[in-house]
Amino acid sequence: MKRTAVFAPGFRISELDAGFMLVVFGSSPLLARLFEQLGMAALFAVVHFFLFCNVLRANRSLELLWTGAFIGLWASAYSWGSPSWLQVYALAFAVTVAVTVVQLLLPSYHGVFWATFNPRLPQWWEKRTGNKAMFTGTIR
Repeated sequence: MKRTAVFAPGFRISELDAGFMLVVFGSSPLLARLFEQLGMAALFAVVHFFLFCNVLRANRSLELLWTGAFIGLWASAYSWGSPSWLQVYALAFAVTVAVTVVQLLLPSYHGVFWATFNPRLPQWWEKRTGNKAMFTGTIR
C-alpha cells in the first residue's frame, strides 16, 4: 500500500521518543556508576537525538556524520586517553554547530522555525512530491 506524503514541518515528538529519553535520563546516574563518562555520553547523545530528530528534523546523513564523529572521539578518549573528555564534548559540540548550520541552509529544512529559515519549503515540497503543501497544524 502506497503511503501519501504529508506536509508536516516543525517540531514533533512521539510518545516513544519521550519514553526513550526518560529511560536514558533516569538510567544515566546508574551508567555513571559503572563508568563516569558513560552516563555523560548517554545524556549527550540523547540530547542530540532530540535536537536532530525532533527540533531540527535533520537530514539522516548529517545525523550519521555527527554520530560517527562523536563515537570516534569518545572511543579515542576511552581507549587512548586523547583527546581529553572536555575536548571530546567541545569538539562534538563544534560538529553540532556545523550540522545545525548546514541543516538550516538546506532547501528541505523543515524543523523548528522553518518558515523563518526556509520560507520556500512549501514550493520545494510541491515540486518534490507533486502535492500541494497542506499545513497540518504543527508548530512552526
